[in-house]
Amino acid sequence: MNHQILGTIQKAKVLKKIVEGFVVTVQDSEVTLPDEYASDDIELDQDVEVFLYENKKGQAVATMNLPEATKDAYGWAEVVEVLPHMGVFVNIGLEDKDILVSSDNLPLLKSVWPKEGDNLFVSLEADKKGRLLAEPISEYEVIEDLEKAPDSLLHTVIAARVYRSTKAGSAILTEEGYRGFIHPHERKDEPRLGETVEGRVIDVKEDGTINVSLRPLKQESMKEDADVIFDYLIENDGVMELHDKSDPQEIRERFHISKAAFKRALGQLMKDGKIEQKEGRTTIKHD
Repeated sequence: MNHQILGTIQKAKVLKKIVEGFVVTVQDSEVTLPDEYASDDIELDQDVEVFLYENKKGQAVATMNLPEATKDAYGWAEVVEVLPHMGVFVNIGLEDKDILVSSDNLPLLKSVWPKEGDNLFVSLEADKKGRLLAEPISEYEVIEDLEKAPDSLLHTVIAARVYRSTKAGSAILTEEGYRGFIHPHERKDEPRLGETVEGRVIDVKEDGTINVSLRPLKQESMKEDADVIFDYLIENDGVMELHDKSDPQEIRERFHISKAAFKRALGQLMKDGKIEQKEGRTTIKHD
């Protein structure tokens, strides 16, 4: 059979019944359609749609359970196994086979590789040996098929999945197909590729994309930042060299927050009588 049609959905005609299922014809080739992959009401001479792939034994088989992710279309696929030196395997909906996403198509930093249970937006490609691989969607293809976000999304909370992870930030897709971006300043920890995140829409741009923040609102953030700073002071004998006049870059490297957020948190701690600043240092205040 033509191996180029593996990984695609094709029209097929049901030719005959065999012990383990049916034989269907696809582009003049005969392929087995196992009983468990056929619909209950299948009939001889019927025209059906099937997805074609090679099973674990390397045999071409057909299934009427059509996956979203094919060579011709993208779909979400759940990560079912992570192999650090190879990549991750995803379940595209096949009963007996998971598909590899090669490490070549994953971030260089393994700390942002997907974990089991995360979801990648992938399509299928064949390698040089004809084996099916899954590839995450590219930025170009997202932009080409962009669903424009409405202005009404501004300041609302949305859920989305990370489809691309770079030094510049994290690109995300919502269930509605809106494309979003999370700047490193708008998060405390870098989310994984494939991770589902929940954040606040802080900008709806003219091109229909959105900017999202994973940081809490200022009031919540102030308390959270203050707790982190105070814990740091406790762990460092009640003293730190950073203070409200410190260099913004030093503050960001230490606490991953802006200088403005740092000063708000210090102000809260001073108001609560927990710290004091003197001689260019911040210290825990002792009664």
